[in-house]
Amino acid sequence: MSDKRPVAFYAPLKSPNHPLPSGDRTMARLLVKALDRAGFAPQLASELRTLDKAGDKQVQENLKQQSLVEASRLIAHYSALPKEERPALWFTYHVYYKAPDWIGPQVCEALNIPYVIAEGSRASKRAEGPWALGHQGAEKALDSANAILVMTHKDRVALEKARPAHQALIDLLPFVDADEWPRPSPSKRSGAPRLLTVAMMRDGDKHASYRILASALERIADLPWTLDIVGDGEARAGIERMFEPFAERVRFHGAIERQEDLASLYQGADLFVWPAVNEAYGMVLLEAQLFGCSVVAGNFGGVASVVRHDETGLLTLPGDVTAFADGMRNLLEHPERLLALGHHAQRFVAEERDLDSAALRLREALCLLVTPEGARTCAS
Repeated sequence: MSDKRPVAFYAPLKSPNHPLPSGDRTMARLLVKALDRAGFAPQLASELRTLDKAGDKQVQENLKQQSLVEASRLIAHYSALPKEERPALWFTYHVYYKAPDWIGPQVCEALNIPYVIAEGSRASKRAEGPWALGHQGAEKALDSANAILVMTHKDRVALEKARPAHQALIDLLPFVDADEWPRPSPSKRSGAPRLLTVAMMRDGDKHASYRILASALERIADLPWTLDIVGDGEARAGIERMFEPFAERVRFHGAIERQEDLASLYQGADLFVWPAVNEAYGMVLLEAQLFGCSVVAGNFGGVASVVRHDETGLLTLPGDVTAFADGMRNLLEHPERLLALGHHAQRFVAEERDLDSAALRLREALCLLVTPEGARTCAS
């Protein structure tokens, strides 16, 4: 038997096993890897998804009841295990009003184990309205957590304001695993600058981001460039129509699952462009920088936690088409600056946002919470 302490892992927004790629799935998988490298044995506790996109009270009530049944099942299951095989703590990734965790707090109270949340977000304005029940569940979970791993500076403000006395807030900024990607090679770019964006094609914020991008491209149509777009979804037809004025300058690749194929596009791009409307932070922004591709992005949410303005890319006024176009023009008209930002971006991700650094951070944080036996295991 492994000497690593078991950890119950749960992602109520999107399981690491979910079939559709997204930044949430990517980060869930990375956290599982980081926990393993930190000296724990993460085990997926449940596949139950509590996401309610529409704000339907009955849907939220049904999900709550399903969660409580699942919690009872897990409590019985874990209680029947030998003590050394029970989870040393419960680790939930991404809790907010649209995807609360009703399970973790119940299990932790029954088993008397620590409860940890990574990427928890508070939104007091949702206390009333269509997501009131989801907000209640998220707040209860956030209040009961022994530790919250804070992944953006924006989240920290609200978390600090409402932090209970027993709770630790620990920074764990978004990261990547460079080893799961092909090694970046020296650039062989030539011809017109190649722009790249990677994003799902769905209504709402993604659609709004694509609309800003298309409008901004009209304002730099006098410059030489091409654009590769990776993504698919129910809004694809409408999004493709937005880019019809650019004809052969834009190529749609659809969804790309193979990392080797996506890496090839990152490697060949000169500039990653994404307006990032209401983006939590954007894993693709880190992935692009890993390959030495600088970024122009809208300064929404936690984007500033993954892109360093004027060092690894440019952050523009949120939702402002003119500002976004100006950011792209600035770099396309100054290729030496574009290249320098790309070099800094690659070094930033490799040196500060790697899996080993995240694992060390997790090890230091979680070993303070586990039982004395667990603490000794971590220290060994």
